[in-house]
Amino acid sequence: MCGDFDEDGPGKLEEVLYDRYQAHAKLLLERQAVKHNPGDPVVAAIETLFTAALGRAVKDTETADEGRQYEMLSMQPLVFARLAGYLAGHLAMQEDPLHKVMDAMLHGYREANDAQHNHDRDHHHGHDHGHGISSDHHHH
Repeated sequence: MCGDFDEDGPGKLEEVLYDRYQAHAKLLLERQAVKHNPGDPVVAAIETLFTAALGRAVKDTETADEGRQYEMLSMQPLVFARLAGYLAGHLAMQEDPLHKVMDAMLHGYREANDAQHNHDRDHHHGHDHGHGISSDHHHH
């Protein structure tokens, strides 16, 4: 761990991680709001569902009791993983639903790490290079 967090304890680290999540999620929601929906109604519906779910997750963490916001954030991936498993469990096995769910989960994980990398780079350079979070990905 970074030396800055050793002195302040886990509460300070959780606060920093929560603040980072809030900033990245709100940026992604802003970008999703101005993004042109594709002509395919299924893809448009999926993009809308993603945005609605992320918006709800942000709202739920914001309205959690003070000091418990990070705890709420830490539980949300488990709920969405459970939901993903439930939905995938109703699909035909030849569609390889578990592999698709794992690919999508890894995509989201990389997206969060890319957002942090871009934030760190921009913070060090003092300006934005126009690189950002992208939720554009293709399902198999």
